[in-house]
Amino acid sequence: MRALLIDPDAQSIETIDISGMEDIAKLIGFDTIISDEIGPEGDRLFFDEECFLRGTPGRFQIDKVIPVSGKGIIAGSADDGQTIKDIVSDIDSIEGRIKYL
Repeated sequence: MRALLIDPDAQSIETIDISGMEDIAKLIGFDTIISDEIGPEGDRLFFDEECFLRGTPGRFQIDKVIPVSGKGIIAGSADDGQTIKDIVSDIDSIEGRIKYL
């Protein structure tokens, strides 16, 4: 499935392929994953739930969603993030909505 990887240290967004939650956990570096909806088409931002407790470097924020520390993955979803599918948003639209902190 097509997704986007956000790396706040490099201030970059890149298109990636994932097969499910295992890939998301591996790319983020932790298995304590939560997500927030960031678009009406089901796109969600997946990130480490304990990112601030760990003191993970690099921070970013999309729109008014709570800021995230560390890497994040944006993927399409259904069932409140239980089912992962291709992302609807593109890099250009996300770049216009992201702020690196």
